[in-house]
Amino acid sequence: MKVWNPFHGCKKFSAGCLHCYMYRIDEAVGRDSTQVVKTGDFALPLKKNRQGAYKLSSSDSPVYTCLSSDFFVEEADAWRGELWEMMKIRSDLSFVIITKRIHRAFSALPPDWGEGYPNVAITVTCENQQAADERLPLLLQLPCVHKEITHEPMLGPIVIEPYLREGKIECVSCGGESGPDARLCDYDWILSTREQCMRAGVAFVFRQTGANFKKGGRCYQIPRSEQHRQAQKAGIDFTPPIFPDPEEQLRRLSRSAFRSRFRLGEKERQYIAVKGLPAIRQHASDFLSARLAPAEPLHDGSQTPMKGHPVFIAQHACACCCRGCLQKWYGIPKGRALSPGELAYLTDLLMCWISGQIKP
Repeated sequence: MKVWNPFHGCKKFSAGCLHCYMYRIDEAVGRDSTQVVKTGDFALPLKKNRQGAYKLSSSDSPVYTCLSSDFFVEEADAWRGELWEMMKIRSDLSFVIITKRIHRAFSALPPDWGEGYPNVAITVTCENQQAADERLPLLLQLPCVHKEITHEPMLGPIVIEPYLREGKIECVSCGGESGPDARLCDYDWILSTREQCMRAGVAFVFRQTGANFKKGGRCYQIPRSEQHRQAQKAGIDFTPPIFPDPEEQLRRLSRSAFRSRFRLGEKERQYIAVKGLPAIRQHASDFLSARLAPAEPLHDGSQTPMKGHPVFIAQHACACCCRGCLQKWYGIPKGRALSPGELAYLTDLLMCWISGQIKP
């Protein structure tokens, strides 16, 4: 990863800004942090070396943008158009924008933004529940290809699961506050966020502990040099399973003697012809939601009959019949509810198999 700070300086905006590291660093050198000014790296994405190659190569992604300010700060409005243009030109780089001012993003997007530049992720900082409830509805509404959440510094327990269920958030990260006056970060808050992410099938990263960290009822003062390492040592990052294209998954399933024996009979074909594929898709979604999606499904292992409905047959053919099969074939662990994205994928997979069965 690389950092691109096209301008420097910001004005404190919310509770998370109280002990801003930038203010602490600027104070040490006698600089006014509230003055927003361009830096020498303003045009960094377009700068080239003596050989004529870009100084930032595609391997430098992701490029974290405006870590010494807020990308949507008012004082930078006149420059932002140039920044968007550079991001568009450098489509080989992935840019990450972290902001507390998501309310300003709607009027600050470029004219050709559309649903978002594919190489730009917008991450919203939510340091407490109030910030989450104010900012996350706006993030969900914003047209953007990649959306993320960060709780840094995390100042209390935060419930974001209702927002994660929308299926629009790709990753959530957590971390404590640094510096001599750092406020407490409780490991239980971190674990709660992780559990919410796991239930929603959203990636989770524990970035750093902060300086004032509580775990197991004890408080620890952690040196700056150890804060990232201790978070990594916890080993609690979560990456949801990456599912193959449905056609590829069906080819994989076809190599199983047991799965490949399932076929739709004439009775099931007639049923589909009468009901229509949209109705069958709804049946598939309903069956998966009721019988497979709960963390602990009733009669797990025997909740899906092998006949009686085309979707039941498809579930066995696609190894979507019980949580044991989901764990074996898709890496979805038992003991947690399926996420909206997982349900959507499995529904698509069942319908792909059914469509292939009814082709003339």
